[in-house]
Amino acid sequence: MIIYVNCTAPKEGNGRKETPYKHINDAAKVARPGDEVIVAPGIYREYVDPVFAGTEEARIIYRSEEPLGAIITGAEKVDHWDLYEGNVWVCRIDNGVFADYNPYTTMIGGDWYFAPVIRHTGAVYLNDRQLYETETLEECIKGEVYKPSWEPEWSVYKWYTEQDGNETVIYANFQGKNPNEENVEINVRRNCFMPSKTGIDYITFRGFNVNKAATTWAPPAAYQDGMIGPHWSKGWIIEDCEISNSKCCGISLGKYYDEENDHYFTHKHVKSPTQMERDAVCRGQYHGWLKEKVGSHIVRRCHIHHCEQTGIVGRMGCVFSLIEDNHIHNINNMQQLGGAEISGIKLHAAIDVVMRRNHIHHSTMGIWCDWQAQGTRISQNLLHDNYTPDGTPMAEGAMMSQDIFVEVGHGPTLIDNNIMLSKASVRIATEGVACVHNLILGAFTSVGGGTDNIVNGINQPRYTPYHIRHRTEVAGFMSILHGDDRFYNNIFIQNWPAKKAKAKKDMGFEMQENEVVGTQIFDEYPTYEEWIKNFELDQPADMMKLAQYHFSYLPVWVNGNVYFNGAKACKNEKSNLIDTKSKVKVELIEKDGKYFLKTNLYKYLADFKNGIINSDILGYAFEPEQRFENPDGTSITFNEDFLGEHRGLATIPGPFASEEEAKKQIW
Repeated sequence: MIIYVNCTAPKEGNGRKETPYKHINDAAKVARPGDEVIVAPGIYREYVDPVFAGTEEARIIYRSEEPLGAIITGAEKVDHWDLYEGNVWVCRIDNGVFADYNPYTTMIGGDWYFAPVIRHTGAVYLNDRQLYETETLEECIKGEVYKPSWEPEWSVYKWYTEQDGNETVIYANFQGKNPNEENVEINVRRNCFMPSKTGIDYITFRGFNVNKAATTWAPPAAYQDGMIGPHWSKGWIIEDCEISNSKCCGISLGKYYDEENDHYFTHKHVKSPTQMERDAVCRGQYHGWLKEKVGSHIVRRCHIHHCEQTGIVGRMGCVFSLIEDNHIHNINNMQQLGGAEISGIKLHAAIDVVMRRNHIHHSTMGIWCDWQAQGTRISQNLLHDNYTPDGTPMAEGAMMSQDIFVEVGHGPTLIDNNIMLSKASVRIATEGVACVHNLILGAFTSVGGGTDNIVNGINQPRYTPYHIRHRTEVAGFMSILHGDDRFYNNIFIQNWPAKKAKAKKDMGFEMQENEVVGTQIFDEYPTYEEWIKNFELDQPADMMKLAQYHFSYLPVWVNGNVYFNGAKACKNEKSNLIDTKSKVKVELIEKDGKYFLKTNLYKYLADFKNGIINSDILGYAFEPEQRFENPDGTSITFNEDFLGEHRGLATIPGPFASEEEAKKQIW
């Protein structure tokens, strides 16, 4: 059955084409497996709470009749501003409009939130741009630049809120603009399209513009909401949407709600937040965390931008998902929120998640796979400008920046055929990573660190789970030994001057901030032959003698890489190309929304080639004893490049099969 919705209908209807519903949520109350809800263009100021699940054979489809024509927003328009003083205007909102959730009394905070808890989930928007919240009315009146902002010229637009009886009072500095003549909106609703119940499976959500919701901070040991999301379900498809201006997260792929574990550290303090992560994983089985019940979502061809925590977030509910062909940018640029859950894509337990052909830029981080990255593949992505602009100070609680961060997982995590152009390419506070055929302009950082916490002089290791292969069931827990990494057929270019490595603490974990590009930072790691001989496999096992090797660095494999502009090679690499004379340049060119690479590097690659890499060469990640392979267990042969071009019998390093391919449009 086709159900029609049109917000411009003259009166409430019954979902027929001639008499459509005025609200999407009315359709969501009746749509059953196999139904399609077609939504006419217009602005739908409502929260849509789907009631019924589809099935794998008969999905429920919600579709904007005109691509991006149907707008679902968590905001309401405000056109009754009174001039208060100078550039500042004031409005009063009766709190009845907020029902049981007032974004102007709800603060952003919780586990792993490091910025001062002074921001509300509400926001004010001027012509679809979020204004900066101030702590005082005086600060709002002054309208000065917020120095940590990545867009300082916009940071002079301010707002401030306070309560007066049963009213929310909002002051806003519009810098000379008359808000009654502009499009000014405020957040009212927490979500836009997200079921309140779990198990609302097999929903397709296509072609909508979704924006401006008062979402909450979404750490991993808490309920994670977004403007859109499946809550705790299976088999959603979110495609061809524009998603913008969430106060926290754009899309949430979900986590169950557990009252006893929700923000446990923040509320009770007595157990460490890391312990609460382990609890959350184990309690997940009770809440149905199984391949048959949760995950397997698809997010594709979405334009996600100007959200202040993440573009896409997921904790456990993201498993077995595909995230492809999305354009994600300007995430956390306001720098008014800070903590350990901020990134273009931020996933915990990205088990068998594939992230491919995404374009992620101008965000605090590009992709962050935290805990339990196992069977994760990050492939054919374009990542650039994911670092703080020069001269911009870090905000309190702000995180370090890089294109990809893999943290405290046991692998296998595969990073292949990516273009990584930011100052730090991969933060690798983890083990079991393979980097194959990437173009890398930034450094590997946090190598050998960022995993343990020194408390009162005692090392408190962060031991994390690994899983039954291609399943969610926990197979075991282990601390991070470091190593077990592979680096094949990459191009490393020292694009920025390298300062001497220095240690710093972030989130309380010691991290080594390396700026030297290349694999030299793995010099102290053994080869496989050096490592395996310690275990004397031809002798009876001696538990006490072998203990030191059970907790030593794991081996690293390095071969077939290329190094330019002073990038450094690992001492154990047998076959490589090191060019210390040529000056290689790589520039990203944008023309009419299309992106190209301009580079001279192929002039200096000469005839250097290497063999085709495959799953057998990469082998098994140590702790889970799982191959670097496809989610269905089949082998990967790296014979296709960034654009899908065939590589042939032998190949040059880097993400392109040939110089001709590198000249084509890359996004």
